[in-house]
Amino acid sequence: MDADFELQISVMATYPIEIGPAGIGTARNIEAARVACRLTQRQLAERCTALGRPMTNNVVSRTERGRRRCDVDDLVAIANALGVSPLALLRPSSVDFSTAVSGGVAEGV
Repeated sequence: MDADFELQISVMATYPIEIGPAGIGTARNIEAARVACRLTQRQLAERCTALGRPMTNNVVSRTERGRRRCDVDDLVAIANALGVSPLALLRPSSVDFSTAVSGGVAEGV
């Protein structure tokens, strides 16, 4: 049974999973929140790393462009680094991040 499971994983890994509308919306929200906080991708990655979720600016870039899936651990770290709720990053893109981060991360706190 373990051999079948291992084979299944290797076969699954060869087929990329497309990022759906919720993932694309989340990627856009991450970028919008980062820009509202006046952070570079490198600065966001450094904050995530400082929070215990090692990340590079390349990971942030690929996530924001929808080239990389954002798993739940990344989402929570990014939200914490931006000073917003993970739910805010999952909501439709009508969220105004400039008010969500005022007085917090946007001010460099």
